[in-house]
Amino acid sequence: MLLWYGFDDKNKVLKNKFRNGVALSLIPQILLVSWLGGNPEVVETYYSNGIYPVISQFFRIIFGWIPFSVGEILYVLLGVFGIRYTYVNRLKIKKFPIEFFRNIAVVLAVFYFTFNLVWGLNYYRKPIAENFAIKDSVQISEVIDLAERLILKTNELQFQLAKDSAKRVQVPYSHKEMFHKTLEGYEQLKEELPFLGYTHSSLKSSMFSSLASYMGIGGYLNPFTNEAQVNALTPEFRFPVVSGHEVGHQVGYAKENETNFIGYLVTVKNKDRYFQYSALAYGLSHCLSAIRRADKDKFDELYAKVNTGVQENYKELYEHNMEYLNPFEPIFKSAFNTFLKANQQKDGIKSYSKIVELMVGYHQKYPL
Repeated sequence: MLLWYGFDDKNKVLKNKFRNGVALSLIPQILLVSWLGGNPEVVETYYSNGIYPVISQFFRIIFGWIPFSVGEILYVLLGVFGIRYTYVNRLKIKKFPIEFFRNIAVVLAVFYFTFNLVWGLNYYRKPIAENFAIKDSVQISEVIDLAERLILKTNELQFQLAKDSAKRVQVPYSHKEMFHKTLEGYEQLKEELPFLGYTHSSLKSSMFSSLASYMGIGGYLNPFTNEAQVNALTPEFRFPVVSGHEVGHQVGYAKENETNFIGYLVTVKNKDRYFQYSALAYGLSHCLSAIRRADKDKFDELYAKVNTGVQENYKELYEHNMEYLNPFEPIFKSAFNTFLKANQQKDGIKSYSKIVELMVGYHQKYPL
């Protein structure tokens, strides 16, 4: 019995040493990631174009064929486990708080390592503007010029699809059909833009779309299963470009302005006219928002030129957002804003609107 107790004590000491080591590993991990943040060429060469494509395709092969989101189920199970663990061990936690915080540090260290290994280092790759050899800074006059061209294109396509300049465009496809057309769009771009090559699809409607709507989320990538989820309640005219955005994350682009641009580009180049309209209306809305922040009178002048039917689609999106408006949304956005800033996006949520710079640069090189 004495030998057994001695072994048990030794085993406990080893476990504590191991957990302490894992917890402390968080510090060199942060330092390593910080160093990689200053060396985007290393990330681009060895991770984004080396390790990541293998890992992401592996997960998409395993989970892509399953019709529901495995990742969302895992999130629920982890949440339940965490609550149960805290409740069951509440007295022990109160008695040994240092050990509890050490265990939290262990979880954070494992999470941080896994997140960066399977997807997160893509935040530190070189800017996508370099792949297109375009500038990523613009003047407001250039945004106005692009907006005027987008208004003409969007109005023209809206009238063709709705047969009436005052009627909003209604996309006639199911979500499954739109997912399929999104994948076709990526396939069409494979030769022209090989760095956006995409295989083994894993694109799904979120099982928690109502929650996503209340949080103000149109879609997201689960980094641990590489499943792309799209909010199923997203207005249909916006759905195609959101799907393209989420696949852009799977391709290996993490920054929101870049995946916004990818979503726009792959959708506007799609052979389907409803997809083209989705992208044009999306790009136009970002340009108009940028102009409104700089010159309200110019915004009013330009918006008056937009077909009533296009405005009705914008109203549809606005009403959707208002329907799910809630007092907790600012908290969700603040948390996401902090997350983005911690991952090389100094503008936080505002980085979404940075798509305008990429659009202007691209269309100056490749006119509409």
